[in-house]
Amino acid sequence: MDYNSLSLIPPLLAIILAMLSKDVVLSLFTGLFAGHLVLNAFNPANAFISLFEAIIGLFSEAWITRTLLFALLVGAIIRLIVDSGGVAGFVDYLTQKKNLIRSKRGALLLAYGTGLVIFIESSITSLVAGTVARPLTDRFGTSRQKLAYVCDSTAAPVSSLLAFNGWGALLIVLITEQVNTGVISGQPTALFIRSIPYNFYAIAALFIVLLVILFDWNIGSMKNYEALASKQATKLSTSTSHSHYNPWYMLLPLGILIITMPVALYLSGDGNFLQGSGSTAVFYAVITCLIFTFVYYMLTRALSKQAFYNSFYQGIGDMIPIVLILVLALAIGKITQQLGTGNYLAALSQGILSPALIPAITFLLAALIAFATGTSWGTFSIMMPIAISMGATMDGSIPLIIGAVVSGGIFGDHASPISDTTIISSLAAQCDHIEHVITQLPYALLGATISLVLFILFGLNR
Repeated sequence: MDYNSLSLIPPLLAIILAMLSKDVVLSLFTGLFAGHLVLNAFNPANAFISLFEAIIGLFSEAWITRTLLFALLVGAIIRLIVDSGGVAGFVDYLTQKKNLIRSKRGALLLAYGTGLVIFIESSITSLVAGTVARPLTDRFGTSRQKLAYVCDSTAAPVSSLLAFNGWGALLIVLITEQVNTGVISGQPTALFIRSIPYNFYAIAALFIVLLVILFDWNIGSMKNYEALASKQATKLSTSTSHSHYNPWYMLLPLGILIITMPVALYLSGDGNFLQGSGSTAVFYAVITCLIFTFVYYMLTRALSKQAFYNSFYQGIGDMIPIVLILVLALAIGKITQQLGTGNYLAALSQGILSPALIPAITFLLAALIAFATGTSWGTFSIMMPIAISMGATMDGSIPLIIGAVVSGGIFGDHASPISDTTIISSLAAQCDHIEHVITQLPYALLGATISLVLFILFGLNR
């Protein structure tokens, strides 16, 4: 059945309610119920049953189950490295023993640098950067909202600019499909690499967030949160050193987590990084990290066995609200797929485009789809075949069009309150989710404006 404009109701309702009420769970649930009403001919009883059956059905997909378990277990890891004294020891080492970080700029640069170095998977990037930097940003009077922005604006942009991770693997597979079907010719990996300089939004986002850090540049409501955080800053003590805390209680578990990720990608891809499963890799990286942490803490007596279990269960409990939001976000992503929201939006643009404007329109359309569906990866899957086909038909630059799809997907994902990656960045900084979305939006719009201008200029010069 063709739902056309009705397919826009669930995501738009969820987004509008989230912005107005700041209640993400209620907003997602309402949008999800509206979607099932449409699917069930507006029969509320059938829609109610269909909704919960759909949520249960999510767990039949292995990658979703692994993602949700990953979120729960990452919460356990975060709680363990905090309760063991690892985070406090790391903060003490940087601020007092080595005097390396002495300002809010330094604390945010630590988060930024962590985001650049850990490029294997966007969720890992956000979570590690937030966990490592949060105690320092709190002490130096930086708002959680700004930390969430830094985590979010280094995670997906960095990951999308590289071939040897889950993002690169997905994009190369999508390009390969177009080569194999004869839509375009060329080597898929080479085409992806050639598209990287045209990923304007990712590059702009990384540059803008660096300027924000270096010049303490606050736009919109970020000013208010920064002023409040500055007043509430915990002043550093120059005389107290927590010598009984050990930074290795944090660094070694996180090191195992990061190192295991590419190994798991390699193994899950049968020896090919580009064929590896991102959800599988992050799940087994977390499992390996937890096993290592248990053995390490028992041998060093960082925590007693009972204390380890208490922290483990508390960490999982801390993540329940986030996992609930992720479940609903994934469910609304599924309902938009069933209703054909992305395909409907894509179809609206076909047949009315000037060849010179294809990259710019592709960017805007990908952004709209990602904003409405809350998924950049889903947007890539929808838009890549459509955009490449249009580009090939009109003799456009395929690398430029690929860059437009990726840029639009990331921007829309950054701007959307129902995005799973935005939710995880809020979690990483322990920031209210809607506050993160609102404070990040002006910077995201600036990056999008720069990107749009560049896509128009490069399109006209083809």
